[in-house]
Amino acid sequence: MEQLEQVYEGKAKKVFRTDDPALYIVEYKDDATAFNGLKKGTIAGKGVINNQMTNRLMAKMEKAGIPTHFVRELSPRQTLVKKVSIVPLEVIIRNISAGSFAKRYGVEEGIVFDQPTIEFSYKNDALGDPLINSYHALALKLATAEELDTIRRYAFAVNDTLKAFWAECGVTLVDFKLEFGRLEDGTIVLADEISPDTCRLWDSKTQKKLDKDRFRRDLGGVEDAYQEIMERLLCHDAD
Repeated sequence: MEQLEQVYEGKAKKVFRTDDPALYIVEYKDDATAFNGLKKGTIAGKGVINNQMTNRLMAKMEKAGIPTHFVRELSPRQTLVKKVSIVPLEVIIRNISAGSFAKRYGVEEGIVFDQPTIEFSYKNDALGDPLINSYHALALKLATAEELDTIRRYAFAVNDTLKAFWAECGVTLVDFKLEFGRLEDGTIVLADEISPDTCRLWDSKTQKKLDKDRFRRDLGGVEDAYQEIMERLLCHDAD
């Protein structure tokens, strides 16, 4: 597989063409951003952890019947993926109140919901990724009604699989963000990443934050938290 020119660079990843038009290479960076890019920094080793964690969790999604863009890991920082057209929606599943949800609705963090919630944000940095509902998504032609139904179904299935997995690692899955893409034939698949950048992960006993909130909130110990969550994943997989 030959890597060709770079076609995209985002906040956390670079994407390259390959000599196969149906496949791309994703390279994970150590750059860290928060608040739609207003806060910037570096988390040493983050790219390696996020790449390897995403790949292991994507493989678990495939086993659970959730199609993904994952093909295979090429190196500690690079992964081969199927070329997709990203649906411009950020899909957020919440199991516990935290972050913007707690702030927006004036509730404390840590309230366990009777059932998970789902939110859609319009993936548009210039507009600040505003919250939208499914009617807005249809009006803006971001996705069809059938695609939205598929995305909802997959998102809740991802939640079920991730919650059960992380619980076995002594970790509570608070909330997380997903992105989906369309293959050339229109099939919806899970894309982007599943990592401490995109998930809130708390130690089940101490509630210690093991995710990007340590960077967002200047809590310190960011690299250690990323390393710890990766070690828990690897220890579980080794059992």
